[in-house]
Amino acid sequence: MTTHAWRFFRAGGVDQVQVTTGADLLRLGELDQKLWVALACPTQGIEFDRRTLELIDADGDRRVRANELIAACAWAGRMLKDPEQLARRGSDVPLAAINTDDPEGKVLHDTMRALLRSLGKPDAASLDFADIKEAIERFNAEPWNGDGVVPVASAPDDEHRAVLTDILACTAEPPVDRGGEPGVDEAVATAFFDAAAARVAWLDAGTADAVRALGEDTEPAFAAYDAVAAKVDDYFARVRVAAYDTRALDAINREESEYLAIAAQDLHITAEEVRHFPLARVTGDQPLPLKEGVNPAWSDELDALRRLVVVPLVGDRDVLTAAEWTKIRAALQPHADWRSGRNGDLVASLDEARLRELATDTWRERVQALVERDLEEKALAEAIGQVERLVRYNRDLMHLANNFVSFRDFYSRRGPSTFQVGRLYLDRRSCDLCVDVTDNARHVAMAGSSNAYLVYCDLKNSKGETRKVVAAVTDGDVDNIMVGRNGLFYDRDGLDWDATITRVVENPISVRQAFWSPYKRILRAIEAQVNRRAQEAEDRANARADAAASQVDSATDGNVPAAQPPAEAAPRKLDIGVVAAIGVAVGGLTAALGMLLQAFFGLGWLMPLGVLGLILLISGPSMAIAWLKLRTRNLGPLLDANGWAVNAMARVNVPLGKSLTEVAELPKGAERDLADPFADKKKPWFVYFIILVLLSLALGWYIGKLDRLLPTRLQSVNVLGDAAPARVTMPGDEATEADGEGEQADPEAPGE
Repeated sequence: MTTHAWRFFRAGGVDQVQVTTGADLLRLGELDQKLWVALACPTQGIEFDRRTLELIDADGDRRVRANELIAACAWAGRMLKDPEQLARRGSDVPLAAINTDDPEGKVLHDTMRALLRSLGKPDAASLDFADIKEAIERFNAEPWNGDGVVPVASAPDDEHRAVLTDILACTAEPPVDRGGEPGVDEAVATAFFDAAAARVAWLDAGTADAVRALGEDTEPAFAAYDAVAAKVDDYFARVRVAAYDTRALDAINREESEYLAIAAQDLHITAEEVRHFPLARVTGDQPLPLKEGVNPAWSDELDALRRLVVVPLVGDRDVLTAAEWTKIRAALQPHADWRSGRNGDLVASLDEARLRELATDTWRERVQALVERDLEEKALAEAIGQVERLVRYNRDLMHLANNFVSFRDFYSRRGPSTFQVGRLYLDRRSCDLCVDVTDNARHVAMAGSSNAYLVYCDLKNSKGETRKVVAAVTDGDVDNIMVGRNGLFYDRDGLDWDATITRVVENPISVRQAFWSPYKRILRAIEAQVNRRAQEAEDRANARADAAASQVDSATDGNVPAAQPPAEAAPRKLDIGVVAAIGVAVGGLTAALGMLLQAFFGLGWLMPLGVLGLILLISGPSMAIAWLKLRTRNLGPLLDANGWAVNAMARVNVPLGKSLTEVAELPKGAERDLADPFADKKKPWFVYFIILVLLSLALGWYIGKLDRLLPTRLQSVNVLGDAAPARVTMPGDEATEADGEGEQADPEAPGE
């Protein structure tokens, strides 16, 4: 076996295979899957022909895996004489390109020829995507289209249509025909006729004399009996307890407090407050009254029981004994057993006469014959389906491979990849790396691992449809990006959606942005503190104003409060220890500031390097973190959260990121009028800078750091004398003492 000569390109920090020829597609099974950029992708949430993905998805789990893509490429290559036909990515398949030496290829060729004849193109040399789409639509609209589902419209006459309508009315979720209409298949027909037969058998069992103890009146009598049976059983149980021990009477008849609780309310005869009480008051071993002294909430049910059950079975009476109740239960028990064994609920909506008409072997066989007639076209339907498969594979396999085995389309930037679902316009920029959010929980868990600055948006269009996307912001500043801001999203079809930011995942966008981020954080913290203090002051002022207004209102109403002497604020005691601590703190800060200034001005001409070092000390950590994160910014977590299985570190470096987010720029050749009537007045920053430089020089001269650069008469120690900080020295300063000794050792100095 010869080894295929693969070619690779470097992108995203990963060696990715170049799939450019039909031979590359057919040999994908030989490529080590460790070298694939992705091993699986979903069939939804990406910009790719969904029907093609469903055809490749052999197990129907809505995910295309590597082995399924390999199998699709192998099948397409076997159906074609020249596999390079797949590399052309055409929407048509020439009949001459079909491999008729293969039995399946011969069927494909003959089916394509038949389809072209049915379309009125008997002499056409190829079948394109539009042809197969029209042929499939025509075939699906046929009464018999091979899917085994018979819609009502396919019935040969009104009688059959009525039967199919009844079957569908009894089916909660009927299958759908290729033409999109609900219909009856073998499983639905079997379930219906089995249920009809069971229902008829159950109805027949209900005609027995034991079941119908009261003849035609059994049904209403049983309904009246069933409505009150549990309460009657409860009453006689209480009677037996009272007969056993009369001390239980109070508990059996409920506590007096319960009656007092409901007596305070407006009573109704059917009030739920008394419905749970016994049917009648228990005073001993006595029968159940049916008219007088009964619970008013149950009077209607007891009256129905007396008329429909007691009178026909035990005679007309106003009370019911326990023995008579036992007789009634025994008489109606067969009917209760029959009702509990009810069967065939699927067809319960049909009346009995229609049910008995349909529950015959004749109609079962006639409906089954319709299903079998439709299945006679199954072979043709499968052949047409294989033609559709080949036409779609011929057009789409190469495109899918370059967005699956490698991300060539994404990294070449010659067009959007399958996972880029549109473009988001937001804050004077456009973001091209927009991915559908199909599993929000997984995105929340994984988004931060991408090390990209992400904005999650809820989308809504003019039709009321909604969706979610996440966009990577890879260029520009983010000071004006926040939750709640609105933008505009264009999908791959050019349709616009309103976009609202719902979540922001913050990560560095550039090293330049990271340089300024510490200063911006400090300013935001100061601003927040100032706003908080201002709000607190405003709240206190409002509280005082409200209190004053309340006093004025009271005085207006004649309620003048007694004058209260102003409370004298208790003098605060200042502890000596606190004073000492404050002194030490101030001294320490002053000393630290002095040391810092001396160290800074001690740099001399190296002071600019000191400024640079201070800046790096502040911004350096943020820049270092940004540099590290930008080197590891990748697509994997965003795609994996949508069901992909990304097999490599698909990096998005800074140059690629800049191409994925475009910041607003004036078009070339545009004229610009800089006269802004509402522009802020320019601040004399240059003057401020000069003043700052002069103050710095004055401070440096004052502390003596510039003396070595100045003439003797201009040095601070000579101009200021003993007031010069440079002349003040600490005890033990050898240099000062040496200078003093030198002055005393010169006897001629005074004379001079």
